Amino acid sequence: MRYSTQIRPISYLKANAAEVLQELTDQRRPMVITQNGEAKAVIQDVATYEQTQETLALLKILALGNQQISQGRVRPLAEVARRLRGKALPED
Repeated sequence: MRYSTQIRPISYLKANAAEVLQELTDQRRPMVITQNGEAKAVIQDVATYEQTQETLALLKILALGNQQISQGRVRPLAEVARRLRGKALPED
């Protein structure tokens, strides 16, 4: 993705807020907002933000798993499966 096509000054955001929100929703790409020629903020639609947060959460889980593996904190699959079967609730 090229951010250069998604850069707008804060004055544009102020004058065209509704259009900017519609563009964010339609294109699902973040927009960089500048002030005095410097990038100051990035805005995005809520759906994209939520998706990003879910992706970050999954990456954190993977990083924790890799850390546990490197520390030798692992168990054989058969042992885990046996423990899970023992804790299974009876079916009605």
